[in-house]
Amino acid sequence: MAVKIITMRTVTPDKQAELQLLLRQLRMQAINQPGYLMGETLTSVDNPNTCIVVSTWHSLEDWKAWEVHPDRREIQGKIESLLTTHSQMAVYTEQATTPPDSDQDQGP
Repeated sequence: MAVKIITMRTVTPDKQAELQLLLRQLRMQAINQPGYLMGETLTSVDNPNTCIVVSTWHSLEDWKAWEVHPDRREIQGKIESLLTTHSQMAVYTEQATTPPDSDQDQGP
């Protein structure tokens, strides 16, 4: 089952360009990893110093392998040195949905 990794990072204005460069490097490395499906970087409208990276992986195991990969750890260390607080990361899976029961939709 695919997983989405959501990572929030905040930097000072003078570090934004450097952070963006490192995030691009991180994505370029991730693209070559088994199980990487896609990723996007979003910048907060209310606080342009905060960005969220959403990456999608084929499985939790694929993500965990990348999470401890030496290339990722090296770039992540550089990223952490730029941040005002540590990266905040969460792992999500898609919730299975079922169609509504047609018997419940009808009146008496």
